[in-house]
Amino acid sequence: MKYYAKPLGNLITELSRLPGIGGKTAQRLAFHILSMGEKEARALADSIIDAKENMKYCSMCGNLTDRDPCSICTDPARDHSLICVVETPKDVVAMERIREYQGLYHVLHGAISPMEGIGPEDINLKQLIIRLQQEDVKEVILATNPNIEGEATAMYIARLIKPSGITVSRIAHGIPVGGDLEYADEITLLKAVEGRREL
Repeated sequence: MKYYAKPLGNLITELSRLPGIGGKTAQRLAFHILSMGEKEARALADSIIDAKENMKYCSMCGNLTDRDPCSICTDPARDHSLICVVETPKDVVAMERIREYQGLYHVLHGAISPMEGIGPEDINLKQLIIRLQQEDVKEVILATNPNIEGEATAMYIARLIKPSGITVSRIAHGIPVGGDLEYADEITLLKAVEGRREL
């Protein structure tokens, strides 16, 4: 990056480290940031620092929050007998967008992946077991991703919890709304057939 002034080159390098940001996008973002007014640029920098310094993981569910425990865990209107297990805080946001789920969450911060050397002890599973022993939970919904790691994680958790008598369910998988059968892969079609229901 010798054709950029050092501060600009450093900005492009740092932006390109973000997931999904390649060199060209990093360059466009850097030039956009430099074209911003002083006030807007400082607000952007301050918001990054504020988020980095003040966001933490909820001690109960593992979701990102600025206060501990988080607003979901402390909400008396939510169903505390229902816990939805997800892989990342982004999955909590996705579930909240549907505005139908009123239970609590538990964020694993990953999935079991023997190929990558990630075992049950490397994700936030111990805290889930502690919660199930201490709280009056009636159902655990496993909402891990529909891939090999997510399926393995869901099966492992189900086997771990079922002996306790707590109901364990798995979110349905299948053909997305607006999707065509001809473009669906075999596993998606299989899950759609297995998850069929009577009309």
